[in-house]
Amino acid sequence: MSSVYNGPIRLVVTDLAGTAVDYGSCAPAGAFAELFECHGVPITSAEARAPMGLQKRDHIVALTETPRIAEAWMAKHGSAPDESLIDNMYQEFVSIQVECLPNFDNVIPGVLETIEAFHARDILVAATTGYNREMLEVVLAGAAKHGFQPDFSCCAEDVPQGRPAPWMIYRSMEALGVFPAAAVMNLGDTLPDVESGYNARTWNVGVTRTGNMLGLDLDSAKDMPEEKIQPLLEEASARMQKHGAHTAIEAFADCLSCIDDFESRLAAGEQP
Repeated sequence: MSSVYNGPIRLVVTDLAGTAVDYGSCAPAGAFAELFECHGVPITSAEARAPMGLQKRDHIVALTETPRIAEAWMAKHGSAPDESLIDNMYQEFVSIQVECLPNFDNVIPGVLETIEAFHARDILVAATTGYNREMLEVVLAGAAKHGFQPDFSCCAEDVPQGRPAPWMIYRSMEALGVFPAAAVMNLGDTLPDVESGYNARTWNVGVTRTGNMLGLDLDSAKDMPEEKIQPLLEEASARMQKHGAHTAIEAFADCLSCIDDFESRLAAGEQP
């Protein structure tokens, strides 16, 4: 028996917000901005998005440690937030996020058709997220009304550590009975997404247009001239590949070509 896997891709592990649902990953970005506004320390959309992909409590910690925000926090409150305050902020964030999530459950165009094509090729789909279980259930319930139903789902709360650790990918592989990692493609719109795929040693694809890297909702993306968008997409692609992506695509709907490419490379003896 060969010790090198050269079969087909059998599982796609996809992030949710910005990759499969919620074009532009607007729900979490808005919730973080609202949270810090409530504490008297306004942050920009770009600042709110910078740690995106992390487990949400870790995201709050990362924001409080951002130099500009840390300075503004000290000026407002006189001391940095301690662990107890971070815990309270996280609970506040959960409430804000759960309340707004039903407004952001639309499936990104092309996702359903692509999943149908995956299933026709016996490729399973698992959804992973930095949301907690309560948030995940809200998102999945809303997205299911639009036809999105992954074969498995898990969240950062289900594993010992969220992204960039590989545990959600491995949990998905275990639940769906798929191994080795070379039979898996990981897909996401943030740097921690692709870092988790790199750490899991799966095939690894970044998404640039529909998610956090561009940071525009569908209408705003349509309104922006393409000549302004393209340099941003190229920069996002380069950053994602620097952080471990094998390649970057604009949207979930573009990943069938990645499957074909990875399967050809596997057949030739290449491993991720």
